[in-house]
Amino acid sequence: MNIEFLIEEESAEAALHNLLPKILPSNVTFRLHNFRGKQNLLLQLPNRLKGYGPWLPPDWRIVVLIDEDREDCKQLKERLERMASEAGLVTKSQGRKFQVLNRIAVEELEAWFFGDIIALNAAYPKTPVTLAHKKNYREPDAIKGGTWEALERVLQTAGYYLGGLPKIEVARNISQFMEPGRNRSQSFQVFKTGLHELIAI
Repeated sequence: MNIEFLIEEESAEAALHNLLPKILPSNVTFRLHNFRGKQNLLLQLPNRLKGYGPWLPPDWRIVVLIDEDREDCKQLKERLERMASEAGLVTKSQGRKFQVLNRIAVEELEAWFFGDIIALNAAYPKTPVTLAHKKNYREPDAIKGGTWEALERVLQTAGYYLGGLPKIEVARNISQFMEPGRNRSQSFQVFKTGLHELIAI
């Protein structure tokens, strides 16, 4: 089986490059397609899905991963589902053998990093391992004011990246230490479970 991942940015590409081999069996191949921005992904997605439609092999699947970015999660998901349906592809929510899995990182990919504080601390040892117990970080998907901004604050407080957060480098560094089974982010666990269901068809 092969899975085509349609993602919005390079930091997601860096993270998934490290994470997917920890989630998927070794006999499942994958390719990451980075659209260099959320709006660009949403703009190109209908035609990209229509392009897959006529020739998609029976053992190929498509995963669309996009940040919520404080949008209405339900409306965003419905938009993705509609694009796939209009391309003649079956999504998971249709309850049959599906080809497309639409998943949303709530509210941003960086929430997944807060979901694994052990990995964050392994990548950046000066960050406090007790962060997971602090009120503002107990629920990674509910961090106020943006998870990217929160991660930048945490790292800068610990003395890292005082000149600004390099998202791709940080994503690569943290994800190499992440263990999917211990991640406290609900959106990450939904993503992982969806992948397991996708390859079980």
